[in-house]
Amino acid sequence: MSNPDLESDVVIVGSGMGGGTTAYALAKKGVNVLVLERGERLPNEKQNWDPKEVFLNKRYKSKEVWVDSKGKKFEAGVHFYVGGNTKVYGASLPRLREKDFEELKHLEGTSPAWPFTYWDIEPFYVEAEKMYKVHNNVGENPTEPPRSEPFPYPALPHDPYISALATRLKKAGVNPHSNSMGIDYGDDGKCIVCRTCDGFACRVGAKSDAEINAINPALLTGKVKLQTSAEVIRIELTDDGKRVDYLVVKGPNGEYKVRGKKFVLSCGAVLTSALLLRSKSVKAPNGVANSSDMVGRNFMMHVNTHIAAFDFKRKNNVTFQKTLSFSDWYFDGGKGYPLGIIQLIGKVQGIMMKSYATKVPLPILNYIANRSVEFLVMNEDLPSKENRVTIDENNQVKITRKPIGMSTHKKLMKKTLKVLRKTGYQAIFKQPFDLSMNAHQCGTTVSGNDPKKSVVDQYCKTHDVENLYLIDGGFFPSSAAVNPALTIAAQALRVVAIVNAGFTAADDGKKPP
Repeated sequence: MSNPDLESDVVIVGSGMGGGTTAYALAKKGVNVLVLERGERLPNEKQNWDPKEVFLNKRYKSKEVWVDSKGKKFEAGVHFYVGGNTKVYGASLPRLREKDFEELKHLEGTSPAWPFTYWDIEPFYVEAEKMYKVHNNVGENPTEPPRSEPFPYPALPHDPYISALATRLKKAGVNPHSNSMGIDYGDDGKCIVCRTCDGFACRVGAKSDAEINAINPALLTGKVKLQTSAEVIRIELTDDGKRVDYLVVKGPNGEYKVRGKKFVLSCGAVLTSALLLRSKSVKAPNGVANSSDMVGRNFMMHVNTHIAAFDFKRKNNVTFQKTLSFSDWYFDGGKGYPLGIIQLIGKVQGIMMKSYATKVPLPILNYIANRSVEFLVMNEDLPSKENRVTIDENNQVKITRKPIGMSTHKKLMKKTLKVLRKTGYQAIFKQPFDLSMNAHQCGTTVSGNDPKKSVVDQYCKTHDVENLYLIDGGFFPSSAAVNPALTIAAQALRVVAIVNAGFTAADDGKKPP
């Protein structure tokens, strides 16, 4: 191996929401940390805000190719940069609801209970909201969970078009509410309020991503080191198979080893499970931390559709659109079953529509975009062992998925379209999410109390390997129906607070007082 070997007390693989927040929390406690990031820092350049470059030319999307259950190749929706996918995410940072942590019956099955409650993680939601500058108002959302503290910042103001939309939605029978957004907004904030936020990298550092809000502050402590262009390709265990000995890392100059006392994988639900599966050995014949055969199983990514609601009578000149949602049917769609949430997304421009509606002339798309408002219709994707991540014979990531929530989605779409038509929109254009969009991926290294039915415990420590933690969306037992990023951050803070205090599941399984 041509590169010098590296070592640290804690080694974190991945610098996104899970890895970045973990590094920051450990640094605050004085722990020496090495963060390994497969990519480099995303360059600050004019193309950051160019919709053609971002959406048509896919300038910042990785070249990672995965295959589906039929062996068909597709470009994975992942981004290898410091900050991970948060560099281009929409910065929507809601909490899961209290009931989302409990067993909940759905039209097509049951969403399982988590191994910890909402109140176990609630103090860390508070901390994460402060860390990621979350803006919202208490009391607007009828489904919001109870809170021990108010939001750290007030909700973002609505553009006039969105304020008028909220009034029309109320008349149509729903209760719109502000979104929980992670933005550095206000008199002293960096946000300049632009159209190029959702799906774009922020050139002014105003979006609360894991690089700006976690990695950079962590580096300033002097306790954290960042190694970029460092792709971890294998986990090697000690001779008894009970601990990670070292990681094999591929860099620009070849392979090298990284050693540590504790290891954290935060590569994202798909790639964390893929790394565990690729690290098969005599000591771990089914893959690392996989005595349960649950690594890679229960892959979930929400059931999502983008819709553009078109009104030829009203021109939408909004700048920052993603400030409103309605979730009246989140827990009850009329027959006692949960449906989901309808959330505004960032303003879609005509050239961005071209990435999906490839055969429609751009002038027509521009006309539609200038008179439309765009939403994400989202409901829960229930876990199934058959929906899984595996490694095929060509060493490629293979994803097998049949969404479990399509009946719910059809009902949610029907109710949504009815409301939007009552609100005055004459046409609705739809873009269902396919496997390549794999946003909100979770569930592949599920947490639980039973080592035979789960991969990690409630503190994200693997049942099989004493010094290995998996902190990303993989630990989710269920997907709920809201964006998962804040829950990943809150869990990272919770894990560090508990593990660093000596209350690990490996010690006695008890919670701290």
